[in-house]
Amino acid sequence: MTNFKERLKTYGLNKVLSYMDSDYENNIPKALNWLERFDKEGQYAGAYKTVREVIADPNNNWYKYLKSIYTDLDEDSRKMLLENFIINASIIGNKKREEIGERENCNIPWAILMDPTSACNLKCIGCWAAEYGDRLSMSFELLDRIIQEGKELGIHMYVLSGGEPLTRKKDVIVLCEKHNDCTFLAFTNGTMIDEAFADEMKRVRNLIPAISVEGFEDATDSRRGKGTYQRVIRAMEILKEKKLPFGISVCYTSKNVNEAGSDEFMDAMIEKGAKFCWFFTYIPVGNGAPTDLMANDKQREFMYHQVRRFRHEKPIFIMDFWNDGEYVNGCIAGGRNYLHINANGDVEPCAFIHYSNVNIKDVPLLEALKCPLFAEYRKGQPFNENQLRPCPLLDNQGKLAELVHNSGARSTDITSPEDVDCLVAKCKNAADKWEITADKLWADSPASKKCAACNQGNIQK
Repeated sequence: MTNFKERLKTYGLNKVLSYMDSDYENNIPKALNWLERFDKEGQYAGAYKTVREVIADPNNNWYKYLKSIYTDLDEDSRKMLLENFIINASIIGNKKREEIGERENCNIPWAILMDPTSACNLKCIGCWAAEYGDRLSMSFELLDRIIQEGKELGIHMYVLSGGEPLTRKKDVIVLCEKHNDCTFLAFTNGTMIDEAFADEMKRVRNLIPAISVEGFEDATDSRRGKGTYQRVIRAMEILKEKKLPFGISVCYTSKNVNEAGSDEFMDAMIEKGAKFCWFFTYIPVGNGAPTDLMANDKQREFMYHQVRRFRHEKPIFIMDFWNDGEYVNGCIAGGRNYLHINANGDVEPCAFIHYSNVNIKDVPLLEALKCPLFAEYRKGQPFNENQLRPCPLLDNQGKLAELVHNSGARSTDITSPEDVDCLVAKCKNAADKWEITADKLWADSPASKKCAACNQGNIQK
Protein backbone atom coordinates (compact mmCIF):
# COMPACT_ATOMS: atom_id res chain seq x y z
CA MET A 1 0.00 0.00 0.00
CA THR A 2 1.29 3.45 -0.91
CA ASN A 3 2.35 5.30 2.24
CA PHE A 4 1.65 8.93 3.08
CA LYS A 5 5.14 10.08 2.10
CA GLU A 6 4.80 8.49 -1.36
CA ARG A 7 1.34 10.02 -1.84
CA LEU A 8 2.67 13.45 -0.88
CA LYS A 9 5.59 13.08 -3.26
CA THR A 10 3.27 11.97 -6.06
CA TYR A 11 0.99 14.92 -5.43
CA GLY A 12 3.92 17.32 -5.66
CA LEU A 13 5.25 15.77 -8.85
CA ASN A 14 1.79 15.85 -10.44
CA LYS A 15 1.64 19.56 -9.69
CA VAL A 16 4.99 19.99 -11.42
CA LEU A 17 3.69 18.23 -14.55
CA SER A 18 0.47 20.25 -14.53
CA TYR A 19 2.50 23.43 -14.36
CA MET A 20 4.61 22.24 -17.28
CA ASP A 21 1.47 21.52 -19.28
CA SER A 22 0.23 25.10 -19.13
CA ASP A 23 3.12 26.59 -21.13
CA TYR A 24 5.53 23.76 -21.85
CA GLU A 25 8.10 25.73 -23.85
CA ASN A 26 8.71 28.22 -21.04
CA ASN A 27 7.92 26.03 -18.04
CA ILE A 28 9.84 22.82 -18.83
CA PRO A 29 13.18 24.26 -17.53
CA LYS A 30 11.51 25.18 -14.24
CA ALA A 31 9.79 21.80 -14.04
CA LEU A 32 13.13 20.06 -14.55
CA ASN A 33 14.58 21.98 -11.61
CA TRP A 34 11.73 20.76 -9.43
CA LEU A 35 11.99 17.18 -10.63
CA GLU A 36 15.69 17.16 -9.76
CA ARG A 37 14.83 18.09 -6.18
CA PHE A 38 12.71 14.95 -5.90
CA ASP A 39 15.37 12.81 -7.60
CA LYS A 40 17.89 13.18 -4.80
CA GLU A 41 20.00 10.20 -5.97
CA GLY A 42 20.37 11.71 -9.45
CA GLN A 43 19.05 8.59 -11.21
CA TYR A 44 17.83 10.61 -14.17
CA ALA A 45 20.53 13.30 -14.27
CA GLY A 46 21.40 12.37 -17.85
CA ALA A 47 17.78 12.73 -18.92
CA TYR A 48 17.47 16.21 -17.41
CA LYS A 49 20.63 17.31 -19.23
CA THR A 50 19.34 15.91 -22.54
CA VAL A 51 15.95 17.63 -22.23
CA ARG A 52 17.60 20.96 -21.45
CA GLU A 53 19.74 20.64 -24.58
CA VAL A 54 16.68 19.75 -26.68
CA ILE A 55 14.49 22.64 -25.61
CA ALA A 56 17.35 25.10 -26.16
CA ASP A 57 17.32 24.42 -29.91
CA PRO A 58 14.00 24.73 -31.82
CA ASN A 59 15.67 23.15 -34.87
CA ASN A 60 16.55 20.01 -32.93
CA ASN A 61 14.64 16.92 -34.08
CA TRP A 62 13.70 16.07 -30.50
CA TYR A 63 12.34 19.58 -29.98
CA LYS A 64 9.97 18.93 -32.88
CA TYR A 65 9.01 15.59 -31.36
CA LEU A 66 8.32 17.15 -27.96
CA LYS A 67 6.21 19.82 -29.59
CA SER A 68 4.15 17.16 -31.38
CA ILE A 69 3.36 15.50 -28.04
CA TYR A 70 1.73 18.76 -26.93
CA THR A 71 0.05 19.71 -30.21
CA ASP A 72 -1.13 16.31 -31.48
CA LEU A 73 -2.36 14.54 -28.35
CA ASP A 74 -5.45 14.90 -26.20
CA GLU A 75 -4.58 16.92 -23.09
CA ASP A 76 -6.05 14.49 -20.55
CA SER A 77 -4.42 11.46 -22.19
CA ARG A 78 -1.08 13.24 -22.31
CA LYS A 79 -1.29 14.23 -18.65
CA MET A 80 -2.08 10.69 -17.53
CA LEU A 81 0.70 9.28 -19.70
CA LEU A 82 3.27 11.67 -18.21
CA GLU A 83 2.06 11.08 -14.65
CA ASN A 84 2.07 7.30 -14.89
CA PHE A 85 5.21 6.97 -17.00
CA ILE A 86 7.46 9.62 -15.43
CA ILE A 87 6.25 9.63 -11.84
CA ASN A 88 4.77 6.22 -11.01
CA ALA A 89 6.81 3.93 -13.27
CA SER A 90 10.10 5.84 -13.14
CA ILE A 91 10.87 8.32 -10.36
CA ILE A 92 8.90 6.67 -7.53
CA GLY A 93 8.67 3.14 -8.91
CA ASN A 94 12.36 2.83 -9.67
CA LYS A 95 13.45 3.55 -6.12
CA LYS A 96 10.93 1.09 -4.74
CA ARG A 97 11.97 -1.65 -7.15
CA GLU A 98 15.64 -1.20 -6.32
CA GLU A 99 15.02 -1.37 -2.57
CA ILE A 100 12.88 -4.53 -2.83
CA GLY A 101 15.23 -6.18 -5.32
CA GLU A 102 18.20 -5.64 -3.04
CA ARG A 103 16.32 -6.93 -0.01
CA GLU A 104 14.93 -9.99 -1.80
CA ASN A 105 18.09 -10.71 -3.84
CA CYS A 106 16.31 -10.76 -7.20
CA ASN A 107 15.49 -8.49 -10.12
CA ILE A 108 12.30 -6.45 -10.00
CA PRO A 109 11.37 -5.43 -13.56
CA TRP A 110 10.29 -2.05 -14.85
CA ALA A 111 7.57 -3.65 -17.00
CA ILE A 112 5.58 -6.87 -17.20
CA LEU A 113 4.55 -8.24 -20.59
CA MET A 114 1.59 -10.58 -20.35
CA ASP A 115 -0.79 -12.35 -22.72
CA PRO A 116 -4.46 -12.15 -21.71
CA THR A 117 -5.21 -14.76 -24.41
CA SER A 118 -3.67 -16.86 -27.15
CA ALA A 119 -6.66 -16.14 -29.39
CA CYS A 120 -6.16 -14.00 -32.49
CA ASN A 121 -8.33 -12.97 -35.41
CA LEU A 122 -5.35 -13.30 -37.81
CA LYS A 123 -2.96 -16.13 -38.63
CA CYS A 124 0.38 -14.51 -39.45
CA ILE A 125 3.24 -16.42 -41.01
CA GLY A 126 5.94 -17.29 -38.48
CA CYS A 127 3.87 -16.41 -35.39
CA TRP A 128 3.81 -19.07 -32.67
CA ALA A 129 0.46 -17.79 -31.35
CA ALA A 130 -1.12 -18.74 -34.67
CA GLU A 131 -0.60 -22.39 -33.68
CA TYR A 132 -2.25 -22.05 -30.25
CA GLY A 133 -5.67 -20.83 -31.34
CA ASP A 134 -8.01 -19.74 -28.55
CA ARG A 135 -7.15 -22.53 -26.15
CA LEU A 136 -5.31 -20.42 -23.60
CA SER A 137 -6.29 -17.41 -21.53
CA MET A 138 -5.74 -15.88 -18.12
CA SER A 139 -8.82 -14.97 -16.12
CA PHE A 140 -9.57 -11.35 -15.36
CA GLU A 141 -8.98 -12.12 -11.69
CA LEU A 142 -5.50 -13.47 -12.41
CA LEU A 143 -4.56 -10.50 -14.59
CA ASP A 144 -5.81 -8.17 -11.89
CA ARG A 145 -3.84 -10.05 -9.22
CA ILE A 146 -0.61 -9.79 -11.24
CA ILE A 147 -1.04 -6.04 -11.54
CA GLN A 148 -1.93 -5.61 -7.87
CA GLU A 149 1.15 -7.55 -6.80
CA GLY A 150 3.26 -5.74 -9.37
CA LYS A 151 2.28 -2.31 -8.07
CA GLU A 152 3.29 -3.37 -4.56
CA LEU A 153 6.76 -4.00 -6.03
CA GLY A 154 6.84 -0.62 -7.79
CA ILE A 155 5.83 -1.86 -11.27
CA HIS A 156 3.46 0.51 -13.06
CA MET A 157 4.07 -0.46 -16.71
CA TYR A 158 2.06 -3.36 -18.21
CA VAL A 159 2.39 -4.55 -21.78
CA LEU A 160 -0.33 -6.72 -23.31
CA SER A 161 0.32 -9.13 -26.15
CA GLY A 162 -0.94 -12.51 -27.25
CA GLY A 163 -2.55 -13.69 -29.42
CA GLU A 164 -4.46 -10.52 -30.00
CA PRO A 165 -5.11 -8.81 -26.64
CA LEU A 166 -8.02 -6.80 -28.02
CA THR A 167 -10.09 -9.95 -28.48
CA ARG A 168 -10.71 -9.18 -24.78
CA LYS A 169 -11.53 -5.51 -25.19
CA LYS A 170 -13.87 -5.29 -22.22
CA ASP A 171 -11.43 -6.84 -19.78
CA VAL A 172 -8.59 -4.66 -21.05
CA ILE A 173 -10.64 -1.50 -20.54
CA VAL A 174 -11.72 -2.58 -17.03
CA LEU A 175 -8.09 -3.26 -16.09
CA CYS A 176 -7.08 0.19 -17.36
CA GLU A 177 -9.92 1.81 -15.46
CA LYS A 178 -9.22 -0.04 -12.21
CA HIS A 179 -5.47 0.58 -12.36
CA ASN A 180 -5.43 4.16 -13.54
CA ASP A 181 -2.05 4.70 -11.88
CA CYS A 182 -0.47 2.42 -14.52
CA THR A 183 0.32 2.70 -18.21
CA PHE A 184 -0.89 -0.13 -20.45
CA LEU A 185 0.73 -0.74 -23.84
CA ALA A 186 -1.00 -3.20 -26.16
CA PHE A 187 0.84 -4.95 -28.99
CA THR A 188 -2.06 -5.32 -31.39
CA ASN A 189 -2.64 -6.06 -35.06
CA GLY A 190 -4.88 -2.98 -35.05
CA THR A 191 -7.78 -4.55 -36.91
CA MET A 192 -10.09 -4.46 -33.87
CA ILE A 193 -9.69 -0.74 -33.18
CA ASP A 194 -12.89 1.03 -34.20
CA GLU A 195 -14.60 4.30 -33.25
CA ALA A 196 -16.33 2.81 -30.22
CA PHE A 197 -13.17 1.29 -28.80
CA ALA A 198 -11.20 4.48 -29.44
CA ASP A 199 -13.84 6.34 -27.42
CA GLU A 200 -13.30 3.88 -24.55
CA MET A 201 -9.56 4.45 -24.83
CA LYS A 202 -10.13 8.18 -24.58
CA ARG A 203 -12.29 7.64 -21.52
CA VAL A 204 -9.72 5.58 -19.57
CA ARG A 205 -6.73 7.49 -21.05
CA ASN A 206 -4.00 5.00 -20.09
CA LEU A 207 -4.05 2.45 -22.93
CA ILE A 208 -1.57 2.93 -25.78
CA PRO A 209 -1.63 0.66 -28.86
CA ALA A 210 1.56 -0.48 -30.61
CA ILE A 211 0.13 -1.49 -33.96
CA SER A 212 1.91 -4.27 -35.84
CA VAL A 213 2.80 -3.43 -39.43
CA GLU A 214 5.39 -5.03 -41.71
CA GLY A 215 5.92 -2.15 -44.12
CA PHE A 216 3.50 -0.97 -46.80
CA GLU A 217 0.49 -2.90 -48.11
CA ASP A 218 2.14 -5.77 -49.97
CA ALA A 219 4.66 -6.47 -47.19
CA THR A 220 2.02 -6.36 -44.46
CA ASP A 221 -0.63 -8.37 -46.28
CA SER A 222 1.83 -11.02 -47.45
CA ARG A 223 2.48 -11.99 -43.84
CA ARG A 224 -0.74 -10.95 -42.09
CA GLY A 225 -3.43 -11.58 -44.70
CA LYS A 226 -5.04 -9.66 -47.54
CA GLY A 227 -6.79 -6.47 -46.49
CA THR A 228 -4.94 -6.19 -43.16
CA TYR A 229 -2.94 -3.10 -44.12
CA GLN A 230 -6.01 -1.05 -45.03
CA ARG A 231 -7.67 -1.99 -41.74
CA VAL A 232 -4.50 -0.96 -39.90
CA ILE A 233 -4.42 2.40 -41.68
CA ARG A 234 -8.07 2.98 -40.79
CA ALA A 235 -7.28 2.30 -37.11
CA MET A 236 -4.45 4.84 -37.25
CA GLU A 237 -6.78 7.42 -38.81
CA ILE A 238 -9.32 6.93 -36.02
CA LEU A 239 -6.69 7.30 -33.30
CA LYS A 240 -5.16 10.36 -34.90
CA GLU A 241 -8.55 12.03 -35.30
CA LYS A 242 -9.26 11.50 -31.61
CA LYS A 243 -5.75 12.74 -30.68
CA LEU A 244 -4.87 9.49 -28.93
CA PRO A 245 -1.25 8.31 -28.56
CA PHE A 246 -0.19 5.23 -30.49
CA GLY A 247 2.89 3.73 -32.08
CA ILE A 248 3.89 0.90 -34.38
CA SER A 249 5.55 -2.46 -33.89
CA VAL A 250 7.66 -3.62 -36.83
CA CYS A 251 9.19 -7.07 -37.19
CA TYR A 252 11.91 -6.91 -39.79
CA THR A 253 12.70 -10.10 -41.68
CA SER A 254 14.87 -11.14 -44.60
CA LYS A 255 11.93 -10.29 -46.86
CA ASN A 256 10.88 -6.82 -45.68
CA VAL A 257 13.96 -5.26 -44.07
CA ASN A 258 14.69 -2.74 -46.82
CA GLU A 259 11.13 -1.44 -46.76
CA ALA A 260 10.70 -1.55 -42.98
CA GLY A 261 13.92 0.43 -42.57
CA SER A 262 13.25 2.94 -45.33
CA ASP A 263 12.76 6.68 -45.00
CA GLU A 264 9.54 6.42 -47.03
CA PHE A 265 7.95 3.95 -44.61
CA MET A 266 9.01 5.81 -41.47
CA ASP A 267 7.84 9.15 -42.89
CA ALA A 268 4.48 7.59 -43.79
CA MET A 269 3.97 6.24 -40.26
CA ILE A 270 4.86 9.61 -38.72
CA GLU A 271 2.38 11.29 -41.04
CA LYS A 272 -0.28 8.79 -39.90
CA GLY A 273 0.34 9.89 -36.30
CA ALA A 274 2.68 7.26 -34.82
CA LYS A 275 4.66 8.61 -31.86
CA PHE A 276 6.94 5.62 -31.33
CA CYS A 277 8.26 2.58 -33.17
CA TRP A 278 9.35 -0.77 -31.74
CA PHE A 279 11.66 -2.70 -34.06
CA PHE A 280 12.04 -6.46 -33.59
CA THR A 281 13.88 -8.99 -35.68
CA TYR A 282 12.34 -12.32 -36.59
CA ILE A 283 13.33 -15.40 -34.56
CA PRO A 284 12.17 -18.92 -35.59
CA VAL A 285 10.56 -19.81 -32.26
CA GLY A 286 8.68 -23.11 -32.28
CA ASN A 287 9.13 -26.42 -34.03
CA GLY A 288 8.50 -25.94 -37.73
CA ALA A 289 8.93 -22.15 -37.66
CA PRO A 290 10.44 -21.01 -40.99
CA THR A 291 14.10 -20.07 -40.76
CA ASP A 292 14.33 -18.27 -44.10
CA LEU A 293 12.67 -15.18 -42.58
CA MET A 294 15.67 -14.53 -40.32
CA ALA A 295 17.52 -11.34 -41.22
CA ASN A 296 21.19 -11.89 -41.99
CA ASP A 297 24.04 -9.95 -40.41
CA LYS A 298 24.19 -7.34 -43.20
CA GLN A 299 20.46 -6.69 -42.94
CA ARG A 300 20.69 -6.30 -39.19
CA GLU A 301 23.63 -3.94 -39.64
CA PHE A 302 21.50 -1.94 -42.10
CA MET A 303 18.83 -1.52 -39.40
CA TYR A 304 21.49 -0.56 -36.85
CA HIS A 305 22.59 2.38 -38.98
CA GLN A 306 19.09 3.37 -40.10
CA VAL A 307 17.68 3.56 -36.59
CA ARG A 308 20.53 5.74 -35.38
CA ARG A 309 20.12 8.09 -38.33
CA PHE A 310 16.35 8.25 -37.87
CA ARG A 311 16.83 9.38 -34.28
CA HIS A 312 18.58 12.49 -35.50
CA GLU A 313 16.25 13.20 -38.40
CA LYS A 314 12.70 12.04 -37.67
CA PRO A 315 10.28 13.15 -34.95
CA ILE A 316 9.44 9.68 -33.62
CA PHE A 317 10.78 7.73 -30.65
CA ILE A 318 12.41 4.51 -31.92
CA MET A 319 13.46 1.44 -29.96
CA ASP A 320 15.30 -1.51 -31.50
CA PHE A 321 14.83 -4.52 -29.24
CA TRP A 322 18.12 -6.19 -30.25
CA ASN A 323 20.36 -3.44 -31.60
CA ASP A 324 19.90 -1.04 -28.67
CA GLY A 325 21.71 -3.12 -26.07
CA GLU A 326 24.27 -0.34 -25.59
CA TYR A 327 21.61 1.89 -24.03
CA VAL A 328 20.43 -0.66 -21.46
CA ASN A 329 23.67 -2.57 -20.78
CA GLY A 330 22.72 -5.69 -22.72
CA CYS A 331 19.80 -8.08 -22.27
CA ILE A 332 16.83 -6.70 -20.34
CA ALA A 333 14.96 -10.01 -19.95
CA GLY A 334 14.62 -12.41 -17.03
CA GLY A 335 13.12 -9.74 -14.80
CA ARG A 336 16.05 -7.34 -15.16
CA ASN A 337 13.82 -4.79 -16.90
CA TYR A 338 10.97 -6.96 -18.06
CA LEU A 339 9.56 -10.49 -18.17
CA HIS A 340 6.82 -12.34 -20.03
CA ILE A 341 3.81 -14.23 -18.69
CA ASN A 342 2.10 -16.26 -21.41
CA ALA A 343 -1.60 -16.96 -21.71
CA ASN A 344 -1.17 -20.22 -19.80
CA GLY A 345 0.42 -18.36 -16.88
CA ASP A 346 3.97 -19.60 -17.50
CA VAL A 347 6.51 -17.02 -16.34
CA GLU A 348 9.17 -16.68 -19.05
CA PRO A 349 12.27 -14.47 -19.24
CA CYS A 350 11.29 -12.98 -22.61
CA ALA A 351 8.51 -13.06 -25.20
CA PHE A 352 10.89 -14.96 -27.49
CA ILE A 353 12.24 -17.41 -24.90
CA HIS A 354 9.57 -20.01 -24.23
CA TYR A 355 11.05 -21.80 -21.22
CA SER A 356 9.99 -21.62 -17.59
CA ASN A 357 10.26 -23.07 -14.08
CA VAL A 358 7.10 -21.60 -12.66
CA ASN A 359 3.46 -20.70 -13.35
CA ILE A 360 1.94 -17.51 -11.95
CA LYS A 361 -1.25 -19.40 -11.08
CA ASP A 362 0.71 -21.30 -8.43
CA VAL A 363 2.91 -18.65 -6.83
CA PRO A 364 2.97 -14.93 -5.97
CA LEU A 365 4.75 -12.65 -8.44
CA LEU A 366 7.68 -12.03 -6.10
CA GLU A 367 8.31 -15.76 -5.76
CA ALA A 368 8.16 -16.16 -9.54
CA LEU A 369 10.88 -13.51 -9.88
CA LYS A 370 13.17 -15.73 -7.77
CA CYS A 371 12.77 -18.80 -9.98
CA PRO A 372 15.94 -20.71 -11.05
CA LEU A 373 15.85 -19.55 -14.69
CA PHE A 374 15.62 -15.89 -13.69
CA ALA A 375 18.42 -16.43 -11.18
CA GLU A 376 20.59 -17.82 -14.00
CA TYR A 377 19.77 -14.76 -16.14
CA ARG A 378 20.65 -12.41 -13.30
CA LYS A 379 23.94 -14.20 -12.69
CA GLY A 380 24.91 -14.05 -16.37
CA GLN A 381 23.80 -10.55 -17.41
CA PRO A 382 25.20 -8.87 -19.36
CA PHE A 383 25.93 -11.91 -21.52
CA ASN A 384 28.61 -10.14 -23.51
CA GLU A 385 30.85 -7.12 -23.03
CA ASN A 386 29.87 -6.18 -26.58
CA GLN A 387 26.48 -4.62 -25.91
CA LEU A 388 25.50 -5.08 -29.54
CA ARG A 389 25.35 -8.78 -28.71
CA PRO A 390 22.85 -8.72 -25.82
CA CYS A 391 20.72 -11.81 -26.50
CA PRO A 392 21.55 -15.25 -25.07
CA LEU A 393 19.83 -16.86 -28.08
CA LEU A 394 20.49 -14.77 -31.16
CA ASP A 395 23.84 -13.19 -30.25
CA ASN A 396 25.73 -15.59 -27.98
CA GLN A 397 25.83 -19.07 -29.44
CA GLY A 398 24.83 -21.75 -26.92
CA LYS A 399 24.25 -19.40 -23.98
CA LEU A 400 20.49 -19.90 -23.79
CA ALA A 401 20.88 -23.68 -23.74
CA GLU A 402 23.28 -23.32 -20.83
CA LEU A 403 20.80 -21.14 -18.89
CA VAL A 404 17.90 -23.52 -19.51
CA HIS A 405 19.86 -26.67 -18.65
CA ASN A 406 21.37 -25.15 -15.50
CA SER A 407 17.96 -24.05 -14.23
CA GLY A 408 16.02 -27.16 -15.20
CA ALA A 409 13.49 -25.05 -17.11
CA ARG A 410 11.02 -26.70 -19.50
CA SER A 411 9.53 -25.71 -22.84
CA THR A 412 6.20 -23.91 -22.48
CA ASP A 413 5.02 -24.60 -26.04
CA ILE A 414 1.69 -26.38 -25.61
CA THR A 415 1.43 -27.79 -29.13
CA SER A 416 4.97 -29.08 -29.69
CA PRO A 417 7.54 -28.55 -26.92
CA GLU A 418 10.80 -27.33 -28.45
CA ASP A 419 14.10 -28.67 -27.21
CA VAL A 420 16.33 -25.70 -26.41
CA ASP A 421 19.31 -27.26 -28.18
CA CYS A 422 17.23 -27.46 -31.38
CA LEU A 423 16.20 -23.82 -31.06
CA VAL A 424 19.80 -22.75 -30.50
CA ALA A 425 20.94 -24.81 -33.51
CA LYS A 426 18.44 -22.98 -35.75
CA CYS A 427 20.00 -19.66 -34.74
CA LYS A 428 23.65 -20.77 -34.87
CA ASN A 429 24.47 -19.49 -38.33
CA ALA A 430 22.92 -16.08 -37.63
CA ALA A 431 24.67 -15.84 -34.26
CA ASP A 432 28.07 -16.74 -35.69
CA LYS A 433 27.83 -14.21 -38.52
CA TRP A 434 26.46 -11.44 -36.31
CA GLU A 435 29.35 -11.94 -33.90
CA ILE A 436 31.82 -10.88 -36.60
CA THR A 437 29.74 -7.90 -37.75
CA ALA A 438 28.79 -6.78 -34.24
CA ASP A 439 32.36 -6.89 -33.00
CA LYS A 440 33.41 -4.55 -35.81
CA LEU A 441 30.53 -2.17 -35.09
CA TRP A 442 31.26 -2.22 -31.38
CA ALA A 443 34.94 -1.49 -31.86
CA ASP A 444 34.00 1.73 -33.67
CA SER A 445 31.16 2.65 -31.33
CA PRO A 446 31.44 5.58 -28.89
CA ALA A 447 29.61 3.38 -26.38
CA SER A 448 32.43 0.82 -26.41
CA LYS A 449 35.00 3.52 -25.66
CA LYS A 450 32.83 4.81 -22.83
CA CYS A 451 32.50 1.29 -21.39
CA ALA A 452 36.26 0.77 -21.67
CA ALA A 453 36.87 4.03 -19.79
CA CYS A 454 34.39 3.03 -17.06
CA ASN A 455 35.99 -0.40 -16.70
CA GLN A 456 39.44 1.15 -16.49
CA GLY A 457 38.21 3.52 -13.81
CA ASN A 458 36.77 0.63 -11.80
CA ILE A 459 40.05 -1.27 -12.06
CA GLN A 460 42.00 1.74 -10.82
CA LYS A 461 39.63 2.12 -7.88
